[in-house]
Amino acid sequence: MNIVTTPSVNETAASVDVVLPCLDEAGALPWVLERIPPGWRALVVDNGSTDGSARIAHALGATVVREERRGFGAACHAGLTAATADIVCFCDCDASLDPSDLVPFVAEVLAGEADLVLGRRRPQARGAWPPHARAGNLALARLLRRRTGLRLHDLGPLRAARRESLLALGLTDRRSGYPLQMVVRAADAGWRIAEHDVPYRPRTGASKVTGTWRGTWQAVRDMSQVLSESGTSEAGTGVHA
Repeated sequence: MNIVTTPSVNETAASVDVVLPCLDEAGALPWVLERIPPGWRALVVDNGSTDGSARIAHALGATVVREERRGFGAACHAGLTAATADIVCFCDCDASLDPSDLVPFVAEVLAGEADLVLGRRRPQARGAWPPHARAGNLALARLLRRRTGLRLHDLGPLRAARRESLLALGLTDRRSGYPLQMVVRAADAGWRIAEHDVPYRPRTGASKVTGTWRGTWQAVRDMSQVLSESGTSEAGTGVHA
């Protein structure tokens, strides 16, 4: 599916917070933060960095949230609970994804055309997406289709939805399964979920999850546990048209 035409930032005039889970991303932060659309707030969730990431983020104008509990889901959820905007977006903090690509995602949510918009990663260079990580993602996407009927191709981190709706999902995973749990519970709640292509670049620095077979296996295990959830989740719909 091709990405929708990019509107101007003025066409997405709503309060927007961008959650950026961060663990030792000092080298990537300047590139990422300078691409946050004007008027949007960057929430950098420091998950125990030792390279000065929090200091750099603060100096560059971001709001820094500290989450001591390690885990991608823990960092994402800390950002969600700290957010106050109408729309909350998520983006990796390693310069593999451009947060400005979220502008059409937000526009689609505001227009009432989708409740959750996801980015389908399209590698822009060799090595941007290791084969083992891509294979694990593909397998999970197929399991997700079997579990929910959603014909998605990726479970990537670039996404946008309304804050109150996300909170109403009652997300509990605090590890690598968090992004998948969000999609599963949204599907169970009857959300309209859209997926659009986004460029995916080689990340800055070493990956904490998909850079190794062990990390990928752990992520797949976390997500497989999420897929075993009952289809009758207690999460409310929380959808606002």
